[in-house]
Formats: sequence, C-alpha cells, structure tokens
Amino acid sequence: MNLIVAVDSNWGIGCRGNLLVSIPEDMRFFKEMTTGKTVIMGSATLKSLPGGKPLPNRRNIVLSRKKTDFGSSVEVCSGIDELFALIKKPDDNVFVIGGEEIYRLLLPYCKKAYITKIFKKFDADKYFPNIDLMPEWTLTEESETKNYNNISYRFCTYLNTKI
Repeated sequence: MNLIVAVDSNWGIGCRGNLLVSIPEDMRFFKEMTTGKTVIMGSATLKSLPGGKPLPNRRNIVLSRKKTDFGSSVEVCSGIDELFALIKKPDDNVFVIGGEEIYRLLLPYCKKAYITKIFKKFDADKYFPNIDLMPEWTLTEESETKNYNNISYRFCTYLNTKI
C-alpha cells in the first residue's frame, strides 16, 4: 500500500475541508499515480472531491466509523480489519489519499509515500506527520525544485524500511 499527499512547509495538508493550494502539475501527478488503482479515504475527503463524488476510473473505498451510503461506486468499511479484508492484498495498486486521520491510521502499513513538498506555509487545520523525523522512512527520490505562481515545490518519494 502507498500514500500520496501534498504538504506545506509545516506539513499542513488542508484547511476547512479544502486543499491548501492547487498546483496543476501536482494534480496531474496525483491522477497519473492513482488512475486505475484503489484509493482509500475518509468521508470528509470524499465530500471534498469535486461534486462530492468518487474519483473516476478508480476503486473508491471510504474508511468511516459511520456506515453511510455514498452511492454504489463507493465501498465503505468501518475499521482497519474490514478494510484489509476488502482490499485483500494491500499492494502497489492501493493508495491512501487522506485525510489527516486516515493518513495517521494507515501510515504504518504503507510501503511508499509520494509527497509533494510545497515550500510555503499556508493557513492549515489538518496536518500530515513529519516523516522526515521518523527513522523508518527514508527519502529515496527527489525531483528538482519546480515553480508555479511563485510557489516552489518538489516531488519526493519515501520508503518505509520496516515493510
């Protein structure tokens, strides 16, 4: 299982149910990495997607304590055991896409983390754990610094050495 996220300089990921910033190349990267795969998210993340609808061309799974019906194209599970039974084998075709609680819960089970590091601080109320401080996570790839609307960012790949 993998995860994909964009973080600001304080590891912020969202504010009031929205992304901190939309960078077209990051959006393309997200789409490229997750299309045709399984994506796991919380109910708030699903509601924050365009039109509150599941992502097209992906298997959408919502991990939520409440058994809410999100429509026929969304599978819902209420706990981690149920999630793992549903996905059977958490391989490279599975991506955790948020939000904060789901990332924290599933981080130990992820083999790779695809993190877009945005070198700017935004007003955030949701955060991703700083894996630079976690000894089990190793930075394995890093793109050159890119810019969009005076915002610098870099694509980074981390590997969980405990998996």
